[in-house]
Amino acid sequence: MQIKSVRRATVTAVVLGAVLATLGACEASQSGGAKNGLPGPHAGAGPPRAPRAAGAGPAGQPDRAGPVGDPGRIPGVGELLRAEIPADSGQVVAVYGEDKDSADSTVVLYTRGTRDGDGWRPAGSWPAHNGRSGWTSDHHAGDGRSPVGVFTVTDAGGVLPDPGTRLSYDQGRDLYAPPRYWSPAYQHDFDYVIAIDYNRLRGTPPHDTTHPWGDGRGGSIWLHLDHGRGTSACVGLPKDAMEYLLRTLDPARDPVVVMGDRPTLLS
Repeated sequence: MQIKSVRRATVTAVVLGAVLATLGACEASQSGGAKNGLPGPHAGAGPPRAPRAAGAGPAGQPDRAGPVGDPGRIPGVGELLRAEIPADSGQVVAVYGEDKDSADSTVVLYTRGTRDGDGWRPAGSWPAHNGRSGWTSDHHAGDGRSPVGVFTVTDAGGVLPDPGTRLSYDQGRDLYAPPRYWSPAYQHDFDYVIAIDYNRLRGTPPHDTTHPWGDGRGGSIWLHLDHGRGTSACVGLPKDAMEYLLRTLDPARDPVVVMGDRPTLLS
């Protein structure tokens, strides 16, 4: 799943790409995924959601419950997606969508030690929002659904300066500030963003709009600041959650995002 970097466009194309990424900030997406950012679709059903995850986020106020279970596995994630989590990964950002057609979700950061037998433990949990139309295992641009899958995370950026992340960080108001005509409620969405490696070139800034699978499959799927409702396809989180993830995610620990609606995640 190693996609090699290529290029960068002109300043105009880059800025335009950033606007398109924001207009679709989550509006260039797709489905499935694994270590190189080239996922495969998964679908299915599973048991109902489990009770609240142990361990709240830094703010200590998760609204929705994350699942609990065997500490040796990521709770609420079935065999299909579990098999796509790199064996050496020590950090998983799990996005549990409430339902296939729901925009409500819960994000839980799981970490594990480096010794054999070390299990996954929740390090933070936050209420979040995914695509306004829910989830899909066959994402296409403009469908309003977030892609289901396992995706690496390697690059971050935003309007605000680097808060102290180990990820590659690209800062620039012109590259990430939403258009002024957007609702005031959305003006801080991209203060911090973490690119989800879905239909993108790893190792490039989040605003880069190169889509290896073609533009029709969407792209620019990010973790970014929440505006209180569903997105075009990204995942919106509270600002303190984004700061915590940026300061905690470590490329040396091979972090990934596992995301989808609860029934599909369990398949």
